[in-house]
Amino acid sequence: MPHPRHRGKTLTGPLAVLGPGVLGLSAAQWAAECGVEVRLLGRDPGHAERGLRQLEDRWITAIRKGLLTPAEVDRARGRIRTGALGPRALDGVSALLEALPEALDGKAAALASAGAWGAPDLLLLSGTSALPISDLAGAAGLQGRLLGFHLFVPVPRMGVVEIAVPPGMPEALILRAQSLGQSLRKRVVTVKDQPGFAAARMALAQGLEAMRLLEAGVATAQDLDALMTLGYGHPVGPLELSDRVGLDLRLRIAEGLFQASGDPRFAPPELLREKVARGETGRAAGRGFFPWDAQGRRL
Repeated sequence: MPHPRHRGKTLTGPLAVLGPGVLGLSAAQWAAECGVEVRLLGRDPGHAERGLRQLEDRWITAIRKGLLTPAEVDRARGRIRTGALGPRALDGVSALLEALPEALDGKAAALASAGAWGAPDLLLLSGTSALPISDLAGAAGLQGRLLGFHLFVPVPRMGVVEIAVPPGMPEALILRAQSLGQSLRKRVVTVKDQPGFAAARMALAQGLEAMRLLEAGVATAQDLDALMTLGYGHPVGPLELSDRVGLDLRLRIAEGLFQASGDPRFAPPELLREKVARGETGRAAGRGFFPWDAQGRRL
């Protein structure tokens, strides 16, 4: 691990993770491995329990590969409780990380409920990578209470968290979010709130330009990615990264950023729209710019 282990206790109570999807499970797993007590919340208890079983399968694999010891897994597993979002689920919780799909209405409704049910000092965080926090806070009635907390997936392997701060946010809340990021052993980068924050804007602009070059027949997908991996040392090329993120998500983010900014850099290429319309949405679908096997490995 390239970043130092943070040993300080920054939460007086558990971290609630709302949404046992890709981001939520990855965040819950890593938080538990870092010594943080976690409440994994789903739409009902069974939803959260199914997510926990996926984590247990991951931990079995980690033990088999020698990445974790059985004792480490037992301790991490013992730090996670499951449940459904509701008034009692947030008793004693210090922070809530919303990790729901990238839809403003659904996120806002869940965050509004959490704000009403949680303690007055509950630290409210959204895991969105693209929606403006100001818009989300306005829709949820949480102005001055909500921060962006953009973790990169897979959370155990990625060394940074991007904290998006809307105007007028109390300094004490920013410091608490930064401290949580340190507890998760991440390099904390704090940015001004705007559509796409900073990371998504940079990655999306490069990915969309690669799609335009492919659409124009400048080079193959493999060769375009090779220019960035072998020429600039990127760990993965922009087209493969788009497959990994999901082309449907890339399209939604591009549409949102283009609508919000009017910047032609974020206008979705027709090639992206066509692939999403055909269901070729990337790794999860088995086909995007590249073919993928059932285990999520590029063929």
